[in-house]
Amino acid sequence: MVKTRLLRIKEAAEMLGVNPETLRRWDRSGRLKAVIVSLRGDRRYKKEDIESFIKKSKSLN
Repeated sequence: MVKTRLLRIKEAAEMLGVNPETLRRWDRSGRLKAVIVSLRGDRRYKKEDIESFIKKSKSLN
């Protein structure tokens, strides 16, 4: 079984070069969905989703 690496919002934001608040906005709009991992609503982002998002963004430029 392959384990999915989950990133905290700060780690994901650093990989993307954006502010964590930008990730929250993207999550709300559906642009880049987070995984909710607690009853408090803590967000995590799948590393492969972040890497895929980066690749797609680069191919558009």
